[in-house]
Amino acid sequence: MSISKSDSYAAAGVDVTAGYEAVSRIKPLVESTNIPGVIGGLGGFGGLFAPDMTGMKEPVLVSGTDGVGTKLKIAFLMDKHNTVGIDCVAMCVNDIVCAGASPMFFLDYVACGKNYPQRIEQIVSGIAEGCRQAGCALIGGETAEMPGFYPVDEYDLAGFSVGVVDKEKILDGSTIIPGDALIGLASNGVHSNGFSLVRKVLDVENADLKTVIPELGCSLGEELLKPTRIYVRAVKALLSSGLKVKGISHITGGGLYENVPRMLPDNIVASIDTAKIPVPPIFTLIQEKGNIPERDMYNTFNMGIGLVMAVAKEDCGAVMDTLIRAGERPYLIGKCIEGEKGVELW
Repeated sequence: MSISKSDSYAAAGVDVTAGYEAVSRIKPLVESTNIPGVIGGLGGFGGLFAPDMTGMKEPVLVSGTDGVGTKLKIAFLMDKHNTVGIDCVAMCVNDIVCAGASPMFFLDYVACGKNYPQRIEQIVSGIAEGCRQAGCALIGGETAEMPGFYPVDEYDLAGFSVGVVDKEKILDGSTIIPGDALIGLASNGVHSNGFSLVRKVLDVENADLKTVIPELGCSLGEELLKPTRIYVRAVKALLSSGLKVKGISHITGGGLYENVPRMLPDNIVASIDTAKIPVPPIFTLIQEKGNIPERDMYNTFNMGIGLVMAVAKEDCGAVMDTLIRAGERPYLIGKCIEGEKGVELW
């Protein structure tokens, strides 16, 4: 039986030819992330990776998956799509490194209303950049054209990463004791959490996103699209230095209040001095525009700290020096005290 044009896949809104073009465009981007262990290239049914477990007594795989959330709405409004891929990678690999694991590979999933090959190339360029920053390989992914499900000018973006750590070196916070120091690493602004609140408070759909705001030093759109910082290389440099890290927390949705306790044992309170946190101007703007209580700000946003780690008090100086050499901006933001697990901000 012949298939009429009206019954074809193209007539249903799926452009197979555009899919082929997108693959052709992203192939060199994918190859730019290749590291030892990558087997083959694009085109297979599964991404292949042969990990080097040399020297590990009991290798443990650590996985993470996440998306970019409604931050994508800012990318649509700005028609700028080459940074959200960094966010997607960051949200996965920063979680993995909290266990002391090294991310090995990453896979992405892009779902769109219409496949525009140039836009897919821009999105994947950000993903590839994120992978290069994290030192992991982009070994596969999926671009799904879903007409009638997504608007033609919109897409969703998610990803998945796997890392490895020797079981005896897993960071689980179990050795944290009262007196340990809490070191925070600077964020790059809002990162990828709290954007539903940001969009409502700042009315971004109707706001001027392209005029420079002096207190921000850039436009609102540029500020909100600053990509999530990737902390993998700095943490790996610290761990390889021989200095002991007792616990790490990635400050994502839920802010300091919800994320720091995830690395604490039951008898420890994280006592944090907010005066030691370098709060970026964007958070002051959000708080003032929305008349948001300070506790809610610290329970929603990272407030300038993207990663918190617990280390022994006597190691604090050496840890901070190592992080600075690795390109980070570390801050001594508090200490661990005895009490019911939680966070105390003052």
